[in-house]
Formats: sequence, structure tokens, C-alpha cells
Amino acid sequence: MKPVKITDGVYSLRLNHFNRRLFDSLIPLPDGTSYNAYLVRGSEKTALIDPGEPEKAEVIFDYLKDEKKIDYVVSQHAEQDHSGNIPLVLARYPEAKVVTNPKCKELLMTHLHIPADKFIEVKDGETLSLGGKTLEFVYLPWVHWPETMGTYLREDKCLFSCDFLGSHIASNALFSEEHRSYEPMKRYYAEIMMPFRSNIKTHLERLSKYEISFIAPSHGQVHNNSKFVMDMYRDWVLSEPRSKVLVAYISMHGSTLLMVNRLVSRLQEAGICVEKLNLEHFDEGRVAMALVDAATIVIGTPTVLTGPHPKTVYAAYLANLLRPKAKFVSVIGSFGWGGRAVETIAGLIPNIKAEVLKPVIVKGMPTEADLKQVDELAALIVEKHGGLALCA
Repeated sequence: MKPVKITDGVYSLRLNHFNRRLFDSLIPLPDGTSYNAYLVRGSEKTALIDPGEPEKAEVIFDYLKDEKKIDYVVSQHAEQDHSGNIPLVLARYPEAKVVTNPKCKELLMTHLHIPADKFIEVKDGETLSLGGKTLEFVYLPWVHWPETMGTYLREDKCLFSCDFLGSHIASNALFSEEHRSYEPMKRYYAEIMMPFRSNIKTHLERLSKYEISFIAPSHGQVHNNSKFVMDMYRDWVLSEPRSKVLVAYISMHGSTLLMVNRLVSRLQEAGICVEKLNLEHFDEGRVAMALVDAATIVIGTPTVLTGPHPKTVYAAYLANLLRPKAKFVSVIGSFGWGGRAVETIAGLIPNIKAEVLKPVIVKGMPTEADLKQVDELAALIVEKHGGLALCA
């Protein structure tokens, strides 16, 4: 493997993992993923940024086979998919120092047992000269860990953004393309970044002061279309939710499905965008992406024993973790002889600061009178969506 040139003296050392299908034993990876290291060569010093996942150690050392000296290993984030190779790099280049912030140093010492004397601590805004290449360290806490930072290469206007602004995609193409990168980036944002919107808002404001030609994240492709990337994030983070309803449901004997189909039909007739997701084949990423800009969440569930179906419980719990911008929530479904489905679902979503619209829960197969209640819920949602921007 040979380092791939981004611009003069700046190289991508991408560790592609085409066949990985699950991240953190949780997140589906339909496009695989990559763990990106970067090499910056100045006239005096060389820095290696985020050397990546130990599973791909042989690949990083193949990239570095002609590199006689590494002076600095910049660690922007302590999570092992970015930092795990640091002890191996230090063993190969014993003169190298790990450059990071104090919190990241603490975590690296805990997780990887790197000795304290191997570190150089840097403050927010501090710089490090490599000779004609100036690294400026930009703290980006809570995207999505407390110690994360980025590195801005002043001369080349390149932002090494770590997990921020990345995507889970394995590709041999160096640069992203707008039509191909949008969905992987939205999925990545929804699954990982969305709970930290308030922090990300602050970071976007701060980064707006930098002139950025390249964004080099630690997952996915390099972006040479930085405006497109920043505009996407501003939309996801700052915009009001769209006039869109997420209907996440499961049906055991068809009763809940009848109610779901009636609700979806009435909403679509009124011009409301609806994303209907069957939770029988659960894709956390699809649910998360739908939550990014939906104004209303409706969970459709049958009753299992005395509570909601376990897959709808999981969906509600996931939504609560991700803290979407939704303004309204409701529950529809059926029961056989009793239960507390609505109360259970409501208790699972305290982080979603949304108005609860009157649920529609019926016994057995819904009657026409029951379906009229579904119509009333649809009409209420349409009323509540008045003034919201249409779904893109």
C-alpha cells in the first residue's frame, strides 16, 4: 500500500473494512467502513494522525514501510478504532511522541496503558510546527466522546475532523461525491452525532471562522466539497423538523397494520410526507435516519401479554437515546384482552421533549368507529404540522 496524496505533503492512509457489517455490535454497516489515518510531512517533522484499528495494523505498517521516522502521533480521540494502533506505532518508532489533549491522554493511559512520558499535551488553539506545515488543535468535545478534538492544517486549509463529519463507508475513491455520500453521512450523523446536537451547533459556529478546502474525517472519504458537508450538518442540527411523520410499527395478526395503513393513507392524502418502517426486520440506521427530520413519531404496536411488542420497545428506547427534534408523538395499536402498551412506551421516551397526541388503542380487529379515531389522529397531526417546511 502507498499513501494516497490529498495535497502536497498530506496523505491518506485509509484502512478499508469492506466486509464489516456491524459497528459497536449495534450499528448496521451496509457500506462497510474505514478507519482513516493521515500522514503530514513537513520540512522538519512528520506527524501521523489517528493510526487506526488494531485489526488493520498490518495495513497501516504496509503504508508506513518506507517511512523512516515518525516524530508525532496525533491522537484526536481515544476510542480504539482510531487509537488502537498507537502502542504498535510507538514500538516501531520509539522516538515518537503522542500529541493530544489532557482528557484524551487520561483515556489513552487507561485504555491502552501508554506511559505518561510518551505524551505531549496541547491546549485548545495551540499549534505545532512541522516545518512549513502548521497543525492547529481544535477541541471538539462531545462529538461523541468528551475528549475529541480536530486538527486544522493551516497552510493547506485541511481539517482533520476525527469522528465528526464522517461516514461509515468503505471505498477506494479518495474523495466523496455529493450524490453518493449524502445517505451514508446522514445515517452516520443520525446514529452517532444526533444526541449531541447542542454541542455540534457550537462547533459548527466555531468552525465557520476557518477556511476549509478539505475535510479529512476518521471514517469514510475525504471531502473536497466542504460547503456541501457543512450545509448538510447545519440543516440536520439547526433546522426545524420537516412536515414528516415516522410511523414505526409491527403487526402480529393484522389489526395494527390496518390502523397503520389507514393513518398513512389519511396523512398522505393531506400532503404529509410519511416514512413507514416495519420493525419486523429492524435496521437501527433506517430508524435513526428517519428521526433526523421527522416532526411526528407514531409507534404502532400490538400488545404482547400486557405490554407493547418488544421490537417497538426497542425502537422507543433507541429514539429516546438519540434525542431527535420531533415535536409530537403518539401510539396506535390493538390488544387482545388487556395491557398497558401506551404507558410503557411513554415511560421509555423521557428524553423526547414532544407533545403527546391522543393514542388510539383498540380491542381486537378495529371497527369502522375505531378507524374514525385514526382519522381524527391524522387530522390532528395535519393541523399540528401547519407552518412546518415540506419534506425535502
